[in-house]
Amino acid sequence: QWVVTLACSDSLKIIFRVCIRDAHLQPRCPPHVLMLIVRLLLKTPSSCYTPPSLHSYFTTPPSLPSFIRHFSLCFQPRARMPPKKVVKEEKILLGRPSNNLKIGVVGLPNVGKSTFFNAITNSAAAAENYPFCTIDPEESRVAVPDARFDWLCEHYKPASKVPAYLTVIDIAGLVKGAATGAGLGNAFLSHVKAVDAIFHVVRGFDEADVIHVEGEIDPIRDLEIIHEELRLKDEEFLTKQLAELKKGLVRVGAGGGAGDKAKKEEYEIVQKVTNYVVEEKKDVRKGNWNNKEVEVINSLFLITAKPVIYLANVSEKDYIRKKNKWLPKIKAWVDANNPGDLLIPFSGVLEHKLSLMPAEERESLLKELGAVSVLPKIIVAGYQALQLVYYFTGGADEVRAWTLRVCSRLPT
Repeated sequence: QWVVTLACSDSLKIIFRVCIRDAHLQPRCPPHVLMLIVRLLLKTPSSCYTPPSLHSYFTTPPSLPSFIRHFSLCFQPRARMPPKKVVKEEKILLGRPSNNLKIGVVGLPNVGKSTFFNAITNSAAAAENYPFCTIDPEESRVAVPDARFDWLCEHYKPASKVPAYLTVIDIAGLVKGAATGAGLGNAFLSHVKAVDAIFHVVRGFDEADVIHVEGEIDPIRDLEIIHEELRLKDEEFLTKQLAELKKGLVRVGAGGGAGDKAKKEEYEIVQKVTNYVVEEKKDVRKGNWNNKEVEVINSLFLITAKPVIYLANVSEKDYIRKKNKWLPKIKAWVDANNPGDLLIPFSGVLEHKLSLMPAEERESLLKELGAVSVLPKIIVAGYQALQLVYYFTGGADEVRAWTLRVCSRLPT
């Protein structure tokens, strides 16, 4: 209110009152603009800051209309900038960034791994009643069942049909102490490290004729053995890797520099992963890792970072009647140790028998038994565990399912 007492004309007082009122309602009005108004009215210089764009007002005082016009522009409400678009960071997946991925069949000796492998791939790998029947890994691939692909083939009747395939590898049985070399464990674990996902087969049937490497049937003990051997192999590898990285940091520091930032960051990540595996005794795939950590983990090819599907091999009788004394305990163990992992019961004997039959006989037997084959479900689950998807192209020449990894770009 003190401003209106300045010596000036009545008309300018009215205008100035209005300007002051409007300025008071505009919180964005800078203080130096208000001081400028006073200086213009008094036509006296001041030591307050004046923007360069307004210097001309002091050398050549503006006319009243131009002053009012300029003053009103100073108090126009500012246009709000649109909020910045939040760019969501794409999550990097654990595992190799490839479309050519493989899943391995893992378990103790004589639990039905090779029988399952033969049934699912319609192969003829050796499956005998003694440990270490399989030494070198067997590899085969099986078409991924899909009714949409079958419909396209029926519709186009193409000369060539190319479905999506799941590559399966039969790996020799692991025994207790495999991580320290027992039972050719180092060689067999290197085969496990080379695959991208795991079918973990556990024995859930009692049969005296089929010997067990531990002497008696106990699926929970068997699960613990395999789980611990895989974890110990990662623990051994991570401990060595951490020591090598630490030596590298010491050499860099000895040179007098500030140190290699990237190497230091890698060391910290490997240390964090090592603590997770060694101290917490958890599988790497169950950790909550950011993208940078996932990049480092993927470069290590850790066994416990691979997705796992548990397959409970039960007798044909138990499978048909849908009842097995071990299944609830196996399910409880999986939920407690690796929550979210899939458990699928199957009968290796029945599935192998079905795989040797013509299609019509197979359907007839299943109808008679009141059962269904679970192999299609296992194949699809294995394909999804590898985080693979596919899309179709179709025509008279060819119907094809094109495989690619989740979150990857389509070829152009």
